[in-house]
Amino acid sequence: MTARYSMLMASTAILAATALQAQEQPTDLGLLVVSGSLSPVEEGRTGSSIEVVNGAQITERDTRVLDSLARLPGVSLTSNGGLGGVGTLQVRGLPARYVGMRINGINVSDPSGVQNQFDFGTYTGAGIDRIEVLKGSQSALYGSEAIAGVVDVTTYRPSELGFSGVGQIELGSFGTYSSSLSTGFANETTEIAATFGYVESDGISARSHNEEEDGFQQNSLSFTVSHDLSDVLTIGGALLYRDSDTEIDGFATSDGENFTLERGARVYATFETGATIHTFSYDYFDIDRHDPTGFTRHFRGERKTLSYLGSSELAGGIVLNYGLDHIKEGINNDDTSADGRTSSAKVEALFSPSAQFDLSAALRYDENSDFGGHVTGRLAAAWRPSEDWTIRSVLGTGYRAPSLYERFGPYGDQNLTPETSRSFEIGVERGFGGQGSVKATVFHTNINDLIGFDGGSNVCGSGFGCYNQVPGTTTSKGVELSGEMMLGSNATLFGAYTYTNAKTDETRLTKTPRHDFVIGAEADFSDKMSGYVNLRSVADVEASAFAPAGHLVGDYVLVNAGASYDITDTAAAYLRIENLLDEQYETSGGFNQPGRAVYFGIRAEF
Repeated sequence: MTARYSMLMASTAILAATALQAQEQPTDLGLLVVSGSLSPVEEGRTGSSIEVVNGAQITERDTRVLDSLARLPGVSLTSNGGLGGVGTLQVRGLPARYVGMRINGINVSDPSGVQNQFDFGTYTGAGIDRIEVLKGSQSALYGSEAIAGVVDVTTYRPSELGFSGVGQIELGSFGTYSSSLSTGFANETTEIAATFGYVESDGISARSHNEEEDGFQQNSLSFTVSHDLSDVLTIGGALLYRDSDTEIDGFATSDGENFTLERGARVYATFETGATIHTFSYDYFDIDRHDPTGFTRHFRGERKTLSYLGSSELAGGIVLNYGLDHIKEGINNDDTSADGRTSSAKVEALFSPSAQFDLSAALRYDENSDFGGHVTGRLAAAWRPSEDWTIRSVLGTGYRAPSLYERFGPYGDQNLTPETSRSFEIGVERGFGGQGSVKATVFHTNINDLIGFDGGSNVCGSGFGCYNQVPGTTTSKGVELSGEMMLGSNATLFGAYTYTNAKTDETRLTKTPRHDFVIGAEADFSDKMSGYVNLRSVADVEASAFAPAGHLVGDYVLVNAGASYDITDTAAAYLRIENLLDEQYETSGGFNQPGRAVYFGIRAEF
């Protein structure tokens, strides 16, 4: 309780002081997207499907980042319990092993797991400025794992010159307390930003067979810096740190606890020579997990990435991006130690033959030290026949390299080769003169050379089966619809619907909603008070074969609501209610989800 008390006192003092100050509002940085190409492009000029989420809305409207992302078209979640329980993101019906994850440019997918993927269950919105969700096969830009898409997170940056920041404290149901402080400094040549976050919760019972609460506690830190040494040379870096303790129900006991430590770092130098921008960078990510009651008790994964990226403006308005990457990954899980290396070359051309038409073409070659080379590509186009219409299309190929565990673990096969994918989408967007927009996208992805657990394989000598290239093709296809519309001058109505048909041959993928519907509204009730309500309805979900009898995986409806009141020009108090109807449901068989919960918080800028 000492850490909690100290953090509470510090946060309260900061919020009380800053609430009395009136500062300029943050600048809108929503015109550029950084994930859709190797260099930033205007949001309306990329052929890729990209959803953008504002960090401030996450921290005020959801306990977990996962819940905010699950309301986006084409995105759903699976969660083993409440805050702190394992949580994974599905994009267009495809599991988390096909989704890449970056925070401030650092690949934070866990290399020590059975598959390389990110655990969203412990990820809160502390210090997040912006999230971009890029959908479709993107290996030509991001390499392995990017078959379904990529999630790109940017943390807090100062929005004005001088010192600035934002602080937040929150209390709520299940004994949950969180606080965060983001602060930074910027002048004409230097930018520094840091966020400190703390969250703890008594939790809920993650497993449905008992009522013991499974608590959670986490400290986090993010730090970024950049400095212009001259008009043509900039250096910078980023740090990430998360230290989590999660109570779990183990296989043999109901009072287990997992410990996870994640550390990441990135340093870079960017310089200009004529019409070319060069960036050299080095990234490091390390994850150390302990599960004292598990079959595997210690997971340790490490990733080192050395990169070069060049961007040149050529004649005729063509932008040519090109780069080299060298990645080394290693694991040390109990008695399993292994490593692998991948060297990559990539090139992308951006071309606008007219003011209404944008094209991009990307090609990438990856050479792995164990399974050889692989080529991926992507073609994307955006056509604006008139001011309010945009037609987009993307054709891409992707791959997922077998993880180190799948190759060298106790059930591994060192002869595995990558899974391969091909995806296509076409979409149309209609704007209504700044009063709203609607968007429709049809998508189709095929995955071949599947890697799965084969109970009949004996190549690993386990006697229980091994990972193997299994027969079949995974296909995910469907349609995404979304839109928003102004209702007068003070209210907005928004909604989304996704139909997903995801199968391996004729067998449906489990835990994937066929129908996912979201509708909501937000409004300003006065100059100081605003509110929102949203509803998410999920239907036609199949549980996995391991779900226990009596599981609650299936249809469910979640309603969230909240209100915010401006105490001053820079400080606001907010209230939210999650799962307003107290729906009892499961997204993974045998694992509870939180019932009705109420949270109150204060957020202040300075």
